[in-house]
Parts: sequence; C-alpha cells; structure tokens
Amino acid sequence: MKMPMRKMTPINKFLIDLPSPSNITYWWNMGSLLGTCLMIQVMSGMFLSMHYSPNTNLAFKSIIHICRNVNYGWEMRNIHANGASLFFMMIFMHAGRGIYYGSYKMKKTWISGTIIMLTLMGTAFLGYVLPWGQMSFWGATVITNLLSAIPYVGQMTVNWIWGGFSVNNPTLNRFFSLHFILPFMLMLLMMIHLIFLHETGSSNPLGLKNNIDKIPFHPFFTMKDILGMIMMMTMFSMMMLYKPFMLTDPENFTPANPMITPPHIQPEWYFLFAYAILRSIPNKLGGVIALLMSILMLMTLSMTMNQKFKSSSFYPMNKMLFWMYSSSVILLTWIGAKPVEPPFILTGQMLTTVYFSFFITKPMLTKMWDKNF
Repeated sequence: MKMPMRKMTPINKFLIDLPSPSNITYWWNMGSLLGTCLMIQVMSGMFLSMHYSPNTNLAFKSIIHICRNVNYGWEMRNIHANGASLFFMMIFMHAGRGIYYGSYKMKKTWISGTIIMLTLMGTAFLGYVLPWGQMSFWGATVITNLLSAIPYVGQMTVNWIWGGFSVNNPTLNRFFSLHFILPFMLMLLMMIHLIFLHETGSSNPLGLKNNIDKIPFHPFFTMKDILGMIMMMTMFSMMMLYKPFMLTDPENFTPANPMITPPHIQPEWYFLFAYAILRSIPNKLGGVIALLMSILMLMTLSMTMNQKFKSSSFYPMNKMLFWMYSSSVILLTWIGAKPVEPPFILTGQMLTTVYFSFFITKPMLTKMWDKNF
C-alpha cells in the first residue's frame, strides 16, 4: 500500500522531510540546542529590559530591584546570566564537533558559523557591562582600550565608542541599545547558516561526501533533539537553582567605582582563552591581532583543508592534533584567570603557540597522509 505524500510546504521541505544521514549521533544535536539557547536569551532579556535602567546612577540598583521586588525577577536574571554560559558551552562543543568531523568542508556553512560566533562574543561582552558592577566597568574599560592600539585613529575610535573621555553614561546607553539589537542579527545569521546547511545537507561521522543513506528529519531526529533539550534544560535548571552564581565574578556584586581598580581584572570564563592569548603577546597591537585571529583562524580551515575524507577518523595524526588543540583551549582558559606573573606568562605563550600551530600543522599532515594513502 502506498504511503500518502505530504504536501510540500516550506516547513515540510525545510525541516520535516529534510533528508538527514541515518548515522549522525547526539553530537549533531548542538545546532538545535543553540537555537533553544538563543530563544531563552531573547525571552529572558526582553523581560529584564522592562525593568532595567541604562543609567550609571540607576543600573546597579535596577538589577537589585529586579532580583528583590519584581515577581520572579531573580529567576529571569539567573536564567539570562547563566544562559550566556550555556550558550557558549554549546557553541564550543558545536565548533569542536565541526573541527573533528570535518564540517569545515562545507565552506559557506562554516564561514557563516564563525561569523555567528564572533557576533555572539560581541553580544555577550556588551551584556556583561550592563549590570554596572566593578568587573563590568573595568572589563569595559580594558577591552575598549584595546582599540587604541590601532595606528593613527585608535584613541579617536575609543573616545567615539565611549561617547566621552571615559566609560560613562553614554557608553552604557549605547551598549544597552546594541545588546538589545544584536540578538535579532544573530537570528538572521542563524537563518542564513541553516539555508547554507540545507544546500549541502548535514555531515556525518564517517565523513562520506555522497551519503545516500538518508532518512526524514521528522520523527527520527526531532525525537533526538527533544531528548537533548530535556537533558540540557535539566542540567541548566540544576545549575541555575542550586549554584546560580558559580560562574559570576564576586567583584561584580560591588557597584562600579572608577576610583578603585580590582586587583585582578578578567572577563567571563568563555573569553578567558582569548584573553590569555592577548596577554601572551608583549606588543599591544600584536596582542589585539592575536585576539581577533584566535577566532578568525577557524575560517582558514575551510580554505586550507582539501583532504580526501571529511572525518578525522581516517587521519590518526589529526585526532591527536585535535585533542592537543582542545587541551590548549582548556588550559588557556585556566591561564586567563591567573595573574600576569611567572610561571603563567611563559605557560600562556607556549599554549598560544600550540593553539595557532594547530591551523598550520593540520593541513600539512593531512596532505602528507593523502599522498601516502
């Protein structure tokens, strides 16, 4: 008996009947989980913006008002603050899976994904300034000051961003406006990312380029995605309700004071690897370039990697390189939270060398393997 054909609507074509490789694992869940994270952040952020005051005299007090006086305001604040950490956990795992299984071969999808990561980092940085605590203020001062390293126009650009000669009320106002609008840009970029993905179809663990063993996305992968969401939300709820300030810097519970500098200025944990790379370069301009390149180097993989097989499973040396790279990111995150003193300076410089050497040695070793295969 013939199965009745579904009417081909855009939703059916885009999601329900989308041909997906039958062998993809739970590592391919991260994309849908990232979409969930974005929705959580947009909804919680919208409720917070109703009670937040983007004014240097009122910002810190408005956060206290949200947590103490607004019904379930503490919950919205905790969801939004910890949701940023969840977002970055998912995007790092998503990018790691892409590197391991050779998703960079899908050039347009990979490049759009890297742009999404950069936009997300910018959005998270702007959001971290809004509570107007000590670390928010000094973090904004240090990071925006990096632009002064640009020759000729650097200091002028910094003053233009500040709206004055220091981080003050105009800075907070424009950071709030940008923090509100950028998530909608992220939504647009995610749609473009999905369109590019659906041009080629998902990759798979075996790395087969013309995989004909495909099944409809629904119900097979919708069930997998729902299970992934339940697991993620369970862990997120436990963290948010039992240890809501586990990843928050204690300095940020003190109102911003330009007259008192914290003993150790550092960004949130998800920026620490890039911050460690920045600090490991003695030259200021060189450090800023290295900071940008720490993310932009991901784009080079789609241009330099021309291997016969997509997956790292076929390249034993690539597996070892991948785990060295992952370890360097974890250790750089640890170094970024340490003071600038021996032995952390030398360790940071060595780990930075390992981090960037990955993008040079991986294409070289792959070409050598392909010649001998």
